[in-house]
Amino acid sequence: MNGWSAWPAPAKLNLFLRIVGRREDGYHLLQTVFQLLDWGDTVRVRVRGDGHIVRTAGMHEVPPDLDLAVRAARLLQERTGSGKGADIEVHKRIPAGGGLGGGSSDAGSVLVALNALWGTGCTREDLAAMALTLGADVPVFVHGHSAWAEGVGDRLHRLSLPAADYVLVDPGVQVSTRELFQAPQLTRHAPPATISSFLEGMVTDNAFVPLARARFPEIAAAMEWLGQYGQARLSGSGGCVFVQTNSRSEGERIAARCPSPFRAWVVSGVNASPLNSLSGASDVGA
Repeated sequence: MNGWSAWPAPAKLNLFLRIVGRREDGYHLLQTVFQLLDWGDTVRVRVRGDGHIVRTAGMHEVPPDLDLAVRAARLLQERTGSGKGADIEVHKRIPAGGGLGGGSSDAGSVLVALNALWGTGCTREDLAAMALTLGADVPVFVHGHSAWAEGVGDRLHRLSLPAADYVLVDPGVQVSTRELFQAPQLTRHAPPATISSFLEGMVTDNAFVPLARARFPEIAAAMEWLGQYGQARLSGSGGCVFVQTNSRSEGERIAARCPSPFRAWVVSGVNASPLNSLSGASDVGA
């Protein structure tokens, strides 16, 4: 492919999300579970010998200097002293502002891909430390495994979750996580959950649901429609919502009824990222 290689950038769901406190520097302390999916974006990269990082396809409404995929490549260059460059294409499926980690996953895949292609020799722990400077949920995509997360989302404990299928609905709105975090109505001191209570099915709440439903009628409508088929949940700060189904075929039947202008997909949870099989990772962990 003329030097191009393709790398998956899976989406994630937050199976619950609580804010349990706030640090002195203003960062919120979270608890959540990241469920990786078998569905997401595709990142294509090609090594350059001139040291330039060039985005040849992607979200052109986002300037290259703000694009997390470009920033990830430049960060790896800076931290490792590599003189190599890259052409980067991001083929998007994950809706922007959907709470599914699209930009973060793209950045994680770029770090893993270029570490392999440039031969920089970083471990996953090295890459995850770099990833945290790009965003709190980038490290989980670098580690490549579904996980329980605490702190600002950086303290990860690997989880092996039961197989599950979901109907994922995009109401068509982009939610600013920053704005919701700054909202005075946000509950910031929820009681901490435990891994055992989550695994027993006792923890499914998301702190952003009241705000997202109040500010975005589309999210409220999507949750109402999806709620006919089970417990409709919000991923991250939104705007995508999801429901777990008993089977993939049931999910297909539900998705086929999705009203316009919403979009629906049937996706499956995975414990190990599809990125791992390409990167030859042996030290994946959290």
